[in-house]
Amino acid sequence: MGNSGVDESILHLTLRELCKQLKEGSLTPASVLYSYMEKALEVTKELNCITDYLSESQAQVKELGESGIRGMLYGIPISIKDNLFYKGHDSTCGLSRFINKPEEEDSIIVQVLKKQGAIPFVKTNVPQSLLSYECSNPIFGSTANPYNGNRTSGGSSGGEGALIAGGGSILGFGSDIGGSIRFPASFCGICGFKPTANRLSKKGIKASVAGQKTLEVMIGPMARDVDSLALCMKALLCEDMFRLDPTVPPIPFKDEIYSNTKMLRIGYFESDGYWIPNPSMRRAIRETKQLLEEAGHTLIPFTPPKTYFAMNTIIIPGILADGGASLLKRMDGDIIDPNMKQQFFMCKIPTIIKKILSFLLKPFSPRIADFLKATNFCGRCRNYDEYMNQWKKQDLDVLLCPSLGPAFKFGYAGKLIASGMSIFNLLNYPAGIVPVSKVSEQDEEELKHYTGYNNDFWDRTFKKAVMGGVGLPLAVQCVALPWQDELSLRNLSKELESGINKKGKS
Repeated sequence: MGNSGVDESILHLTLRELCKQLKEGSLTPASVLYSYMEKALEVTKELNCITDYLSESQAQVKELGESGIRGMLYGIPISIKDNLFYKGHDSTCGLSRFINKPEEEDSIIVQVLKKQGAIPFVKTNVPQSLLSYECSNPIFGSTANPYNGNRTSGGSSGGEGALIAGGGSILGFGSDIGGSIRFPASFCGICGFKPTANRLSKKGIKASVAGQKTLEVMIGPMARDVDSLALCMKALLCEDMFRLDPTVPPIPFKDEIYSNTKMLRIGYFESDGYWIPNPSMRRAIRETKQLLEEAGHTLIPFTPPKTYFAMNTIIIPGILADGGASLLKRMDGDIIDPNMKQQFFMCKIPTIIKKILSFLLKPFSPRIADFLKATNFCGRCRNYDEYMNQWKKQDLDVLLCPSLGPAFKFGYAGKLIASGMSIFNLLNYPAGIVPVSKVSEQDEEELKHYTGYNNDFWDRTFKKAVMGGVGLPLAVQCVALPWQDELSLRNLSKELESGINKKGKS
């Protein structure tokens, strides 16, 4: 890029290639760190994705050279989301009450990364309170999408998505309670992975709302390719992780599953029963299905059971586990970001008024009416076994399903609160994102006729949010059963990513 501090040859290496050259000594941790540091500064000047520079990274480079210990991620610079604890630095969640309140210790994830030789060097931007998929807050402002500066990078790990897609980080870490890793990965055209809950330690992460048990936050990696996600998971699932957090089951990364070439039984669907995908999302699923079939896999139609029921009786009440009381308390006295005004307003509406509004809206917009009704529940939790039962009945290995996309224009995410992607947080199924295509002119033409389920306010707003997206990335989601994280990654990497790359070169 013409900047003397950036070595472009370093930036073009994959994570696996970079690890190899660092361990062999053909590259030094200092040269890699400073190249990514310079590139990260370039990217954040354009996209506004970095919130904090971790100056301790320079001392860590020196310590790495003196120790002689070379872990799996030796010398790899990494970025971390704002809400992951790093000693001596704030975790604001985009809220002013957490400014100038530095953490007293590193999160377990950061501790293990350091033991593996990784070098955290920046923290990245988030939405206010983490409860939006537009990355904007009154402290640090809005983060733009690397493909189009008039669109959001997604949320809540939007700073990570933008920085990695822009080339300023090779490996980053986000958190996911309803799609917060997967939305930005999809919007920014990178890969992201939400592991099974408790596969990685969650100690040392700041949550947005107290009492979230129905949908537990999960930490996961984000990178340019799936193999980097797998390498990262392998590095983290080590003795240090299991020793520092005994609540994490001591299950190492299962290479024999990730490397297996057995043909799979893959379920798939285009619509989850809550949202009808737009034409580009539908095409992404259909083309991916065809790619998998051509590779020899068996594709089986799957109808998600009771998604509407799960959203309105478990997921929405689970996200606002205390009826929104702790969210209101945390935002008290703060400037309310425009993308949070609708959520903030709904939390403040008295229960009786919500019931009346829900009744009045029911004939015109059943989903919004049921959403209002759902926000009245407080900590309500039910069993939801239908998904597992159907999965087992069809004898599936993994599930192929839509992601959300393409990236929204600024100002729309706050008007579209709910998303079916959170179903896999409820079910505790590992889920990964891989980019598979880009919006075409034909997709855009077909979008003109999109009406969704009811052509209600949400459907019309969604259509406006994605309109004009020609050239923006499209992704799909691959899901596995709990504790089968390696199977989800295997299908993303071996089947999807490699097949898409071959198709692009042919």
